[in-house]
Amino acid sequence: MSGFFGDQPPIRFEGKQSTNPLAFRFYDKDELVLGKSMAEHLRFAVAYWHSFAFEGGDPFGGRTFERPWFGNTMVDAQLKADVAFELFELLGVPFFCFHDADVRPEAETLSESIARLDALGDIFEEKIASTGIKLLWGTANLFSHARFMSGAATNPDPDVFAYAGATIKANMDLTNRLGGENYVLWGGREGYETLLNTNMTQEFDQMGRMLALVVDYKHKIGFEGTILVEPKPQEPMKHQYDYDVASVYGFLKKYGLENEIKVNIEVGHAILAGHTFEHEVATAAMLGILGSIDMNRNDYQSGWDTDQFPNNVAEVALAYYHILKAGGFTTGGTNFDAKLRRQSIDPADLLYGHIGAMDTCARGLRAAAAIIEDGTYEAFLEQRYADWKHPEAQAMLRGERTLEEIAARVQKQGINPKPRSGRQEYLENLINRFV
Repeated sequence: MSGFFGDQPPIRFEGKQSTNPLAFRFYDKDELVLGKSMAEHLRFAVAYWHSFAFEGGDPFGGRTFERPWFGNTMVDAQLKADVAFELFELLGVPFFCFHDADVRPEAETLSESIARLDALGDIFEEKIASTGIKLLWGTANLFSHARFMSGAATNPDPDVFAYAGATIKANMDLTNRLGGENYVLWGGREGYETLLNTNMTQEFDQMGRMLALVVDYKHKIGFEGTILVEPKPQEPMKHQYDYDVASVYGFLKKYGLENEIKVNIEVGHAILAGHTFEHEVATAAMLGILGSIDMNRNDYQSGWDTDQFPNNVAEVALAYYHILKAGGFTTGGTNFDAKLRRQSIDPADLLYGHIGAMDTCARGLRAAAAIIEDGTYEAFLEQRYADWKHPEAQAMLRGERTLEEIAARVQKQGINPKPRSGRQEYLENLINRFV
């Protein structure tokens, strides 16, 4: 044991009457919800980067956290792994996620960086075997280093494209070796600052080729997990090509990859795109590309990606409603892509943040399940669109009527539709009954 969390015992479920800040009040991993345990539904994961690599800085100030593993040696990386798995065990989460740059120090050459990554992979293998905590997904950091300042797959320099491909391969190999259930591609700088120096057609083709290479390699090595793309509209680039779920789907369709790749949706990124998280989840479910989620929240006053721990039960409930209606997660899960505030400097703050987030998600899941079991909301939706089941409406929808035929029927029958209430206020009140 590293001693970083002192003698803290594992976090237990104590019920909603508990006043213990280091206990779960709502997350009971064994509680059955719609026939499955909470743990099976939620599939919680801790993000290695924000929890162990973030130093507490912001655009106006540097490090506020002092962690004993902050350094650039393999000894530091080993200690970071020890503390990470201590946190995973204390929280009782079944999964974790990482970027390569989070777990190993950068070396002078790619070969040495990969060797360091593989050495950490050996450590992870031992810890996975001893704890039972699995890898939800791995990914490569293709945005922090200066070589990626003009993008990775979309870089005008083909050598950067090749370097990015080699980095992805190494991380896919490790993810596969560790039994990871997904591999994520986040194009942090796959976009542009200005169109003055950008050939979008060229860059789209490059990104499409990289995704195709990844899919081909997945099948070659027998990786059974899911390839995921994480949408984000901006920041760090002014405009990123994976702007939102709909943009990603259009991109996948353009390059014939819509049946091979799904999405990992983050709450904060949805907000930056001008959407709700519920919208992005529902869109992905509708398009058949819902894979996994990064759970956090943004500060609506800040205007950037603040990556705070979630605490809004109503918003979380609506997202889980659409996840449950889509059949729930398969290889995906709920990853806490969330970081402490720069003033939250104590080890216990990592526990408080995750405990509150897990309780929020548990309450949201319960509410979503209650909405489904009650049936009132779904009955309203069914009734609102009921007329589309009539034979003539079905004929229009199936393409069995021309525009001329539709127009002739409207005039012949004197059709003059009257507006119908959407009953938004009623529905908002209805949903609040379950939250």
